[in-house]
Amino acid sequence: MEKIRRYPELAGSHRADLDSVLDAAAVGTLATVVDGLPWVVPMLYARDGDRIVLHGSTGAGALRHVAAGAPVALAVTMLDGIVVADTLFDSTANYRSAVVRGRLAQLDGGDAVHALDLMSDSLIPGRSSEVRTHTKKELAATLAMALRIEPGCWTVKVRDAPPPEPSADSGRWAGVVPLRTSASEPVAAPWVGESTPPPESVRRLVDGRPSSPRLGYGCRV
Repeated sequence: MEKIRRYPELAGSHRADLDSVLDAAAVGTLATVVDGLPWVVPMLYARDGDRIVLHGSTGAGALRHVAAGAPVALAVTMLDGIVVADTLFDSTANYRSAVVRGRLAQLDGGDAVHALDLMSDSLIPGRSSEVRTHTKKELAATLAMALRIEPGCWTVKVRDAPPPEPSADSGRWAGVVPLRTSASEPVAAPWVGESTPPPESVRRLVDGRPSSPRLGYGCRV
C-alpha cells in the first residue's frame, strides 16, 4: 500500500480493504499519458484475484498504447452518503475510493475468454452460462487486458461516519443522507415480444437472489 498523507486516518492498510472496494464498484477511471498529454477514460472492470481485468476495442489507439505496457492508474470511487453538518465547512461525504497503479498486459486465448466472461458475470451473475460463447471475430475485435495488483502500488480511503459534533448546540439538524444503487424492473428491447420473460440471471439481479455485490451498496451509518 502506498502512504496516504491527506487524512491518513481514512486509509485502509490491508489488502482486504482494497478488494472490498474493487469488488463493490463496477466502473473505474483509467489514466495514462499519450503523446505527452494526459488521457483518462471510464471503463468497466472486474477483479480476478490479484489482477483487475478490463476490455475495449482493438481499434482504440490509446488502449493499444496502454496494453503495450505504458504506466497506468485506475481510480474507483463510490459515493455512499451526503454528510450534512452544522456548517458548510464541516459538511462532507461518506465514500469509498481506491487507486491501483501499474502496467496493463494484453490477454489472449482462453485467458481473454475467461476475463470477458468474468466481467459479464460480475455485473449480472450467471449471465455467461445463458448465452453462446464469444466468436473468433468478436475476440479479434476486443482487447482484453489485466492490471496486476502489486504490493505498494495501491491506496484505499473510506469515510463512514456522521458529521463532527459542533462545539455548541445550534438547534440545527445534522446527519447523513444515504445514497444507494439498486436494480429496477428490467425494460425489454423494442423487438422482444411480451411473452418472452427476462432470463433467470436478470431476474435474480432485480429480485436480489442474491443481489450483485455491485448493487445495493450504500451508507452504513
